[in-house]
Amino acid sequence: MRFSQLGIVTLCTIAAPLLAEDHSHHHHDHHNHGISLHSDAPIGVMGDHVHGKGDWMVSYRFMRMSMDGMLDGTDSVSTSDLLDMMGDYGYMMVPTEMTMDMHMLGLMYGVNDKLTLMAMINYIDNDMDMERRMGVPLTFSTESSGLGDISVGALYLLTADENKQFHANLSLSLPTGSIEEEDDTPMGDDMHLPYSMQLGSGTFDLKPGITYLGAHNEFSWGAQANLVLRLGENDQEYTLGNRTQLTSWIAYNKIPEATVTARLDYQDWGNIDGEDKDLTMMPAMNPNADPDLRGGSRLDLGLGISSTIEKHRISLELLFPLHQDLDGPQMEVDMTTVFGYQFYF
Repeated sequence: MRFSQLGIVTLCTIAAPLLAEDHSHHHHDHHNHGISLHSDAPIGVMGDHVHGKGDWMVSYRFMRMSMDGMLDGTDSVSTSDLLDMMGDYGYMMVPTEMTMDMHMLGLMYGVNDKLTLMAMINYIDNDMDMERRMGVPLTFSTESSGLGDISVGALYLLTADENKQFHANLSLSLPTGSIEEEDDTPMGDDMHLPYSMQLGSGTFDLKPGITYLGAHNEFSWGAQANLVLRLGENDQEYTLGNRTQLTSWIAYNKIPEATVTARLDYQDWGNIDGEDKDLTMMPAMNPNADPDLRGGSRLDLGLGISSTIEKHRISLELLFPLHQDLDGPQMEVDMTTVFGYQFYF
């Protein structure tokens, strides 16, 4: 566990009991009939609340992650330095920009006031610009798109009263996303694309977590810890690194027809175990194809706004990196945008 991750875990552990001591009342019953506490979590937080018995929720989220430039640790590295044959890196080609768009369709159902079932399907569209050391053209782009990994799981309410709530999250990610995406490049047609351009993990992934919610008057808050644990090796003979996510937020809902949110989101992920059998010659030429240059950590600040009218909720959240430390050279995240619509019935 990295030092910064340990520090955030400690802060969450200390803060949660203090927040839970307040016994004030916060009540929104437009979609959670069996539970007195309603979450005003940012739209980028998944599985933030359980549903009352018989309640359904359909959701659509659109997430765009924009990446620009390269980091080695916390230091920026220029494209010219990475391509310099006499320098420290000497790559033949490097990525310069990447956009990942993800469309997520979710469904949640309250079996009873404690157990909520959920499922999510996503569609991914990747676009990466590359620059190479020599040849014509010097710049080119690659694309991949298709169905990602499908997730199924449940939320279970552990304890709740009018001002605090804890529930457990447990999902299983199914390997429905392709890990054999190809595209035409200057090196040839139908070339196997590197790890970040693939659409899934290729493995069954277990995703446990726990969520805390609290409230006082016009404020509500929460914290969530999630893990992604890769189970086994995929058909391309590698396993993506495990991932830890720690996030906490506060929401202010006194504004007419709107709630504003702020949160901190910390993620830490490991390098790849093994190597894609179709990329064995590529790591020395392209940092994106090196399984030892995929790990890292990032701390984001998220600012959001949402509006709920009867059974409809529309939300937007923008996330800006405050700190990135990457096992690189690796692409640096510039900004993440999440837009969402939720319908309760």
